[in-house]
Amino acid sequence: MSEIFDNNAKPFLKWAGGKTQILNEIRKYYIFDSNITKYVEPFIGGGAVLFDILNQYNLEEVYISDINEDLIDTYSCIKNKVKELILILEKMERDFLKLDIESRRSYYLLKRDEFNIIKFSSDDDIVKKSALMIFLNKTCFNGLFRVNKSNKFNVPFGDYKNPKICDTINLVNISKKLKNVDIVCEDYKKSLDIIDNSTFVYIDPPYRPISLTSSFTSYSKDSFDDKDQKELSEFVNKINKIGAKFLLSNSDPRNNNSDDNFFDDLYSNYNINRIFANRSINSKGNLRNKITELLISNF
Repeated sequence: MSEIFDNNAKPFLKWAGGKTQILNEIRKYYIFDSNITKYVEPFIGGGAVLFDILNQYNLEEVYISDINEDLIDTYSCIKNKVKELILILEKMERDFLKLDIESRRSYYLLKRDEFNIIKFSSDDDIVKKSALMIFLNKTCFNGLFRVNKSNKFNVPFGDYKNPKICDTINLVNISKKLKNVDIVCEDYKKSLDIIDNSTFVYIDPPYRPISLTSSFTSYSKDSFDDKDQKELSEFVNKINKIGAKFLLSNSDPRNNNSDDNFFDDLYSNYNINRIFANRSINSKGNLRNKITELLISNF
């Protein structure tokens, strides 16, 4: 009996602030037509919006970037060396799943150390590092990517019964979708060089924490504070002046303080839409409640 394979791509990592659960809201802003033929995403993260767009549209130009070098290397590896990547992941999956829980924990810690060594090695094996990044994401606590001040991955082991470490079909689909995508490791401001009035820009920065305990924004060694959020708004103003269309997502400070108008003031010249989302990355289950998030656009 022949199998029917879905050729759609989906995120290969679980990522803090991932957009899969609010895609239905974000899709309402897709504005691609004969005038908007280019897509730019300068905080690529888990790529839920990117893959959703690539599954639906054939665009003239797609550009993605992030300052997280390990993340961008993994995107590039899937694009250019997916067969080699799959071979390593298949072996990791076989080796890991046959172990008991304590042996899995030891295996995980061994691979975490290996990943951190490769990160700082002059002989940077991009395929091995990318395989380790995917493995760690599938087996670490809550699927977090977090690094300490020394830029070392430090998330503890997560006890999952049967994690899907190597999703071969999805990795192959992603590789095909990324064929004509420009993948760059750089600061978001650099994307201004290619943004023009035929561009739709989706901006998904590290969210402003809505409480002292909800900050999972440290996916790179550099934090993103209110000063950075204000700098980002200046970038957004430049995009708007160029004539590009943009959509920006962020947390809603009013969830925690009804008088906190930080983003309402910062983006008062644009359309601000509050949507409901279910925060899933939090160690305390009782804090995974529906809250509002912001979608800000210039159209």
